[in-house]
Amino acid sequence: MRVTEQASNYNDLDKMSTLELLVNMNNEDKTVPVAVEKCIPNIERLVDQIVVRLEKGGRLFYLGAGTSGRLGILDASEIPPTFGAPYDLVIGLIAGGDKAIRRAVEAAEDSWEGGWNDMQQYGVDQDDVVIGIAASGTTPYVIGAVKESKARGILTACVTCNPSSPLAAEVDIPIEAVVGPEFVTGSTRMKAGTAQKLVLNMITTTSMIRLGHVKGNKMVDMQLTNAKLVDRGTRMIMDEASISDYEQAKELLLTHGSVRKAVDYYLKQK
Repeated sequence: MRVTEQASNYNDLDKMSTLELLVNMNNEDKTVPVAVEKCIPNIERLVDQIVVRLEKGGRLFYLGAGTSGRLGILDASEIPPTFGAPYDLVIGLIAGGDKAIRRAVEAAEDSWEGGWNDMQQYGVDQDDVVIGIAASGTTPYVIGAVKESKARGILTACVTCNPSSPLAAEVDIPIEAVVGPEFVTGSTRMKAGTAQKLVLNMITTTSMIRLGHVKGNKMVDMQLTNAKLVDRGTRMIMDEASISDYEQAKELLLTHGSVRKAVDYYLKQK
């Protein structure tokens, strides 16, 4: 039996108090970063390869079903506003299409051709990277896509939570965050989903830093999509350019559209 399907370490959940449920879930969650830590060598290998390809104009594709697919789409959707990267740089695809983000689409994940077919509209090529996300490591939609991609010389990887899975066997760089049985037996939206989210954060954040979208510890290319981000950007400029006047820094930001451009302009004028 797959680890993700093994019986919970806890029984009689329906008889536990609210406090007992919360404490026991939290204790299980504490084990997730330890499992992810063991994956760092392969995450490093993958990030180094992603950076090389993105610098050449390639893109990063996530493919998944259910929770795994939604996590890929979430991570992909946060890259443009956070790092000012193009919307087509990181692309998340889910079995069943966009409607499956909110509602399950029956049997969509069982199609061996579905993932590869969904990728065709993007003209995927050897400069791209394809990452299959599947807690079980057995999802046909994902396995079929990475298998076809690898056969065409495209770098492939996976994020899964079972050891020695069929998915891991098909990719160049497997990332296997084995978090053990779920608190609620088989509910991989819990520890497995948390592990996947942590790994995806590590992959894209490290890649974006390596590509120059962070200066010091600041998101200098973030999009100014709301008042909170304008305020954050203004304070970044005050710090980076040693400007004491908030309104002056804010005007620079709004005029130039990003922290990086505003600071570069101001420092050149000094």
